[in-house]
Amino acid sequence: MIVVTGATGTVGSDVVTGLRARGADVRALVRAGSAVPAGWDAEVEVMAADFTDPASLDKALADADAVYVLVAVHPEMDAHERNVIEAAVRTGRQPRVVLQAAAGVGEHGEGIRFLAAHTAGFGYLGASGLPWTVLAPNGFFQNFLGMAESLRTGRLALPGGAGAVSYVDTRDVAEAAVAVLTGDGHEYSIYTLTGPAALTHTEIAGVLGETVGHPVTYEALEPQAALAAMLSAGWAPWRAEGMVELYGLYAAGGAAEVTDEVERLTGHPARPFTAFAAEHAATLRARTGD
Repeated sequence: MIVVTGATGTVGSDVVTGLRARGADVRALVRAGSAVPAGWDAEVEVMAADFTDPASLDKALADADAVYVLVAVHPEMDAHERNVIEAAVRTGRQPRVVLQAAAGVGEHGEGIRFLAAHTAGFGYLGASGLPWTVLAPNGFFQNFLGMAESLRTGRLALPGGAGAVSYVDTRDVAEAAVAVLTGDGHEYSIYTLTGPAALTHTEIAGVLGETVGHPVTYEALEPQAALAAMLSAGWAPWRAEGMVELYGLYAAGGAAEVTDEVERLTGHPARPFTAFAAEHAATLRARTGD
């Protein structure tokens, strides 16, 4: 049995689908009352569990052979990862644990709360005595789909400075996860998952402009201006502050590494941003509310 946490998210839902395509027995952990993705087949075992409720995690992981640990960005995300790992230990079965963290886990934790949380989770995993693998992507292409309204006005405004980022397609991350969860020889490895190139946000704006059919200009926001914009848009302060910290890493060039590990794990090259943008052209061109 392979247990997938964060199963209804963008990556997690594709992990479940990919595992089922390989005939794996899958238990998908969801929040109570969550809708189940339409693409899942009837053989997916759906179970409600709560990262803050050890009893629910013990029940969910009781017969696990492998566990995919994927938690949402949250002020307690390090505790959520720890709670899943501790539940895996309590099974006594020594399940393999695959942790989705972030590129640079264990290296860039200082001053970047999201990475610090994953670094803490990685520390819990290393101390657990369980066989482990870490998947460590940078940011995702799919994040740009939520910027369609800004793109319509010809503006891509982010606090990313002039740094290049090796963003990756979430589908490549999910396929890599399926390969690791169903394959052998991945224990005690950290795989940094990237797209095929590191792109500056100016270059990304150029691709998006070609996609939407009019020029898009990248505006490198100052961190405080970006924070103010996020807060005025209703972002929770902890998350907004963390995003500004993360973009500070991007601006400093700390997320520019490019690897071939997507291809090594999946058997195909990582999807390029140009192909992603063309595939999602209708969404990128859409007005909010249309």
